[in-house]
Amino acid sequence: MAAPAHNILARQYGDEFANHPNDVIRKARTLALSILKPTPRQIERGLELHRESVVFDSYGFAPRCAMDGQRMKRLLEQNPSESEIRDLREDMMMTQCVESERERKEFQQAWEAAGVDCIFQNAGEEGQAPMRLIKRLARFTYVTDMLKDFIVKAATPDEVVAAKKAGKRSLYLTGNGVPLTQDWVSVPDEMRYIRIFFQLGIRMMHLTYNRRNMIGDGCAEPANAGLSDFGRSVVKELNRVGVIADIAHSGWQTSLETAQHSDKPMVASHSCAGALNPHIRSKPDNVIKAIADTDGYVGIACIPAFLGGNGDISIMLNHIDHIRKKFGAKHVAIGTDVAYTSRNASAEGKIAGRGPRFRTAWRSLWPPGSLTPKPQASVSMSWTNWPLFTIGLVQRGYQDDEIRNIIGGNVLRVSRAVLK
Repeated sequence: MAAPAHNILARQYGDEFANHPNDVIRKARTLALSILKPTPRQIERGLELHRESVVFDSYGFAPRCAMDGQRMKRLLEQNPSESEIRDLREDMMMTQCVESERERKEFQQAWEAAGVDCIFQNAGEEGQAPMRLIKRLARFTYVTDMLKDFIVKAATPDEVVAAKKAGKRSLYLTGNGVPLTQDWVSVPDEMRYIRIFFQLGIRMMHLTYNRRNMIGDGCAEPANAGLSDFGRSVVKELNRVGVIADIAHSGWQTSLETAQHSDKPMVASHSCAGALNPHIRSKPDNVIKAIADTDGYVGIACIPAFLGGNGDISIMLNHIDHIRKKFGAKHVAIGTDVAYTSRNASAEGKIAGRGPRFRTAWRSLWPPGSLTPKPQASVSMSWTNWPLFTIGLVQRGYQDDEIRNIIGGNVLRVSRAVLK
């Protein structure tokens, strides 16, 4: 940004926004402010609410670290398998904040800039195989074990609140699938890992990803067939054990039937309003009503392709407006589905060198055009721009209690209700 413009922003919005030492965070803030154009009073009130509230991302990712380029380079020289490359890359992105002081500083700086107290953390690779699902769970358990002075793994909503009071951040863990034995001996036997993963700290599970599985149809399946008989048993078992049923990636009929069969609140943790943009990852109003009838919520994601139009921060707020107007502020949250990435990632990638290309992953069933990138829009909804989301709600005239619910209170309420 040119110096004169920077100085104007500093005078209008204060040094906290205009002069952040991290250029990536500063650029994202500047862009979002240029779209929202809030008044100094709206910024002041938004920041005040953001600081005093429990800010709980209903689905997202802790800041991603840069890989160790030399370590990846050594692996690539050994002609590794696809799984070895993917596992090492993901491991380093999730855990280098423990092993590198430089990455730890980036990790902590991003958390502090976002003002987020807890993330419902993606802690499971998409699928049903227990050994696949346990990998991310292990990595984030490791991070919270080793960085206890900064971040903790919360097992209950009360621990999320306690961590905030202690000046710490927390992760509340979600698996990207329901762990199944895949032996198909009996229905109870097939579901027995649900309780095991609950005991390991998982508090929410995707019923499906994009594809069809034995539970139901994913959001990209053209048949839209809904829950299977087995899927209905899974929903009841999640209710019994105390795990939130998440239909963010499920088809519309699967989503509707999950709500109809759930005895506890259930959610679409990172989605959008289909009435504004009927994307495969959206939920139409009849599904949102069914979710609201369980006392659950829809988390609005920060993915431009899901949101439609310009897909920027203002459009994201429109989706919140729609759900609040039609179903009430108790039934909408913000599930960003995005992460801050270390500024060192590009340089470390160059050290590692280009690896082989792989076939499209089984889980990645995305129709053409459904993930069309919009870089500028994405920047306006960068994860570190969380305070701007709160400011945007103030700007649109939301009541303080509504804002507290949307930025975290609704996630706490549902988490308590299901855990009981």
